[in-house]
Amino acid sequence: MSARLGIIGSPVAHSLSPAIQGAALRAAGIDATYERWETPLDALPARLDALRAADCLGANVTIPHKQAVLPLLDEVAPLAAEIGAVNTIVNDAGRLTGHNTDGGGFVASLREAAFDPAGRRVLLVGAGGAARGIAFALRHEGATVAIANRTAARAEALAEAAGATAVPFDAPPAPYDCVVNCTSAGMHGSGAEDALPCDPAAADPATLVVDIVYAPEETPLLRAASASGLPVLGGLPMLIHQGALAFELWTGRPAPLEVMREAARAALTREAP
Repeated sequence: MSARLGIIGSPVAHSLSPAIQGAALRAAGIDATYERWETPLDALPARLDALRAADCLGANVTIPHKQAVLPLLDEVAPLAAEIGAVNTIVNDAGRLTGHNTDGGGFVASLREAAFDPAGRRVLLVGAGGAARGIAFALRHEGATVAIANRTAARAEALAEAAGATAVPFDAPPAPYDCVVNCTSAGMHGSGAEDALPCDPAAADPATLVVDIVYAPEETPLLRAASASGLPVLGGLPMLIHQGALAFELWTGRPAPLEVMREAARAALTREAP
């Protein structure tokens, strides 16, 4: 019997996860499909019940349901409970457990870029769901985290929850070892392609500038940082690594990272405007 996986959210039409996870499943020789499961909020309980079926391995969860799924699960892994959001659900004989691989995927992408966050100073620009997972993961890795957000109250709330420090939105990106854009600025279709969440020219030399936006691969922020001679890291590695962690939770097997990376780049090329 072929197994099923999917991504739950609204909208999910442009998700790259089916391309990435489908390629990983084929490479691993696993008889399973990965689908887009468009799910409005009022249909979420029924969708979660369907995940308990014997042929369902689990699901990814995306906007706007990462918090809404929490009371519908049987168990929430400790880090996901601390973050207060779930992006991966595992079905174990009808019992659903929620995990969060966003922060772990981000840390893995930093390490792949030869940046160890332990003992480093990191500024997160933005205080939404992505920033939340990243902030908790960085604190667990021993980084000192500062958070800047256009709405100061949101930065302060996240900083208090994650053991970080809130700083003014217009504060310069210095003195930090790493600056991370956790907003949608620069994303295709965001209406803010030319907006910079911070001025990389004001960063200290050698500051790693990271943009978790992955479409386009080179965002305006990354172009500006490169022009200033700073090292940069785009959002695609985080996408791949968080997906790899989810794959391993569902299958118990190592994720084929290079296959997933190639599938993601191919999907981005097909969807590029």
